[in-house]
Amino acid sequence: MRITILNGNPNAENTRFDNYLKSLSDLLESSNHTVTTLKLREMDIKYCIGCFNCWVKTPGECRVADDSRDVCREYINSDLVLFVSPIIMGFTSTLLKKAHEKLLPLLLPYVELVQNESHHVSRYEKYPRIGLLLEKEKDTDDEDLKIITDIYKRDAINFKTSFCFTKLITDSAEEVTNEINSI
Repeated sequence: MRITILNGNPNAENTRFDNYLKSLSDLLESSNHTVTTLKLREMDIKYCIGCFNCWVKTPGECRVADDSRDVCREYINSDLVLFVSPIIMGFTSTLLKKAHEKLLPLLLPYVELVQNESHHVSRYEKYPRIGLLLEKEKDTDDEDLKIITDIYKRDAINFKTSFCFTKLITDSAEEVTNEINSI
């Protein structure tokens, strides 16, 4: 399976987080997966400005020349994408949120009814499954985790794919690898 890890850790001093992802990546590769990890803090990703040029003037590509094009390319060519972030003020990091929003060019501007809701039409035949891997803050509670999970589940509906799991970096890398191997 081809797996892309979107590392939304904004703090290079949070080495425990990055070391965990390195261990996870090594375990996944030893299970014969191909793993690409994108450290979003090392990438130039601008905010989406809502201009819709990715739908109208430059179909499928953000008109802003930044690294979001690389993120989109890795995303669409993956079998599984892990959105990984520390929880900051009750949600994923700004880095991960920016990268997430810049996936918009992967959809078409048209809308169709899916499960009695309006959702975008797919630009591509296949989209990767998605999973969440989070690091809790001291005051993170189950409701915070549910809200974040629900948003990514909704995203899976929009991308005509499946949401696989929410895990925490307090879960062992072996446990997360086993979860991925069972997909």
